Amino acid sequence: MPAQAARLNTHDKRGSAEVRMLREDEVHIAPPSKWLLLAEGRAWAEFAAFLVATPFLRRLPRGDGQPVLIVPGFGASDFSTLPLRRLLRRLGYIAHGWELGRNLGMNSLRKHALSRSLESLHEHHGQTVSLIGWSLGGVFVREMARHAPQHVRQVITLGSPINGHPQANNVDALFRQANRSKPVNLDWDAFQRRRVPPPVPCTAIYSKSDGIVAWRCSQEEPSPHTESIGVPSSHFGLAVNPLVVAIIADRLAQPEDGWQPYRSRGWQRKLVHTDGSSMAD
Repeated sequence: MPAQAARLNTHDKRGSAEVRMLREDEVHIAPPSKWLLLAEGRAWAEFAAFLVATPFLRRLPRGDGQPVLIVPGFGASDFSTLPLRRLLRRLGYIAHGWELGRNLGMNSLRKHALSRSLESLHEHHGQTVSLIGWSLGGVFVREMARHAPQHVRQVITLGSPINGHPQANNVDALFRQANRSKPVNLDWDAFQRRRVPPPVPCTAIYSKSDGIVAWRCSQEEPSPHTESIGVPSSHFGLAVNPLVVAIIADRLAQPEDGWQPYRSRGWQRKLVHTDGSSMAD
């Protein structure tokens, strides 16, 4: 079937998303430049800003006690998401880490454990679960939502490689080294299927100054239940950047059956991009 005619679809009560299958030779996206990679050190300044802004962040919209599961990025553990989880708990959420140690990629044991955690949280709290994934963690939570949408309230990804080209990043070599006992082969067709958003509300937060993942690869395909929000941030600072945290709180505070795309307000309008720019832009 010609690439122009091959399409994948997903449906939910909010509408449908139709994603055109792409050939690998159609996608030309380079990893972030070495200058952006070197600039990732500014994540420490973002963390400092988070600490300074904490008294103000505690005034963000409060939650309704819903459970939230946060999955860290490649090479990171729950320690990296601790500041975000602590703040969300103060805002009234039941925030959990993934409790699977350092994220070195997916395997059958982690897949089963994440599936079990999601089901357990849903049953224990009697509510659907909001999923937040940072970088590679975002790839994981989208697949969790795809396979068990009945347990999921919404998905939020932070600088996650969910679109474009799976090798348009500056950690592919490290990922392959970490998984050298199980060779990582590029399955282009499988990646194309994963581009289709899961049938729950999905918010993709990306940064054009991301030094790890090419920003075009961190955007969702447009649909009635997806949105892509651009922010000024480093990759390593996404989960502690005060602006990003404010957006996360806004998304989580929405009524379960009343999801609407994000609308920036006041000073945020000069920093946040919500125009739905596609990869081709």
